[in-house]
Amino acid sequence: MKKMITFAMLASVANVASAQEETKTFKMDGEFGLIATSGNTDTSSVKARLSANHELENWSNEYLIEGLYKQDEVEISDGVEETQTTAQKYFFSAQGNYKLENPDNRLFAYASYEDDRFSSFEYQATVAGGWNSVAFKTEDQSLSYSIGPGYGFSETTEGEDTSSLIVRAAANYDWTISSTASFKQVVSTEIGSDNTKSRSESSVSAKIGESLSMKFSIILNHNSDVADDRENLDTETAATLVYTFF
Repeated sequence: MKKMITFAMLASVANVASAQEETKTFKMDGEFGLIATSGNTDTSSVKARLSANHELENWSNEYLIEGLYKQDEVEISDGVEETQTTAQKYFFSAQGNYKLENPDNRLFAYASYEDDRFSSFEYQATVAGGWNSVAFKTEDQSLSYSIGPGYGFSETTEGEDTSSLIVRAAANYDWTISSTASFKQVVSTEIGSDNTKSRSESSVSAKIGESLSMKFSIILNHNSDVADDRENLDTETAATLVYTFF
């Protein structure tokens, strides 16, 4: 039931934020990375991501879908190995920002859903709303932030319901270093009574064609309350190709 509520919120954010005035700008990037090794170590991993930004007269919207899958050759007994899935993660989010009289000040609605097979949670989902603002914007740099209350839906792998009221805060920094290079930093935290979930993504992109870029990124995911056999911090480092559709 809680998963259905979150998916409904994701759809509502997307529909309400897009069914407005004539489109001003729309940008969508597709990202893909594949790593395979053989010999002494056999591993394979796939990372895929689709992100979009939609600027309307009264709305500024952001959408994100990403997935990670990894297999490793694991020794299960002396001299016996088998291929096992060691990472499997999916994440979806949507945020609609309604512009006020000063378009740099907005009201936001946010929803997300995460399914990480190797975390301490069966799933983690969030709905939140509040204040969003562009702190500053120049020709080559911009910084925006969001803060507001919400509710986090989550269930541990042991079946414990850890849903609670939360406060969500996030910031997004973009820097166009040159005509061919850019840097981006995105951070967020969701503070609840049982768990605080935080995420940081740092990335550098360099154009290698008109619509194609190479991207290097580091993603940190942290949960304050995890099972004893799990780490609080997950780190993901990736080099991927990014294709700009629009």
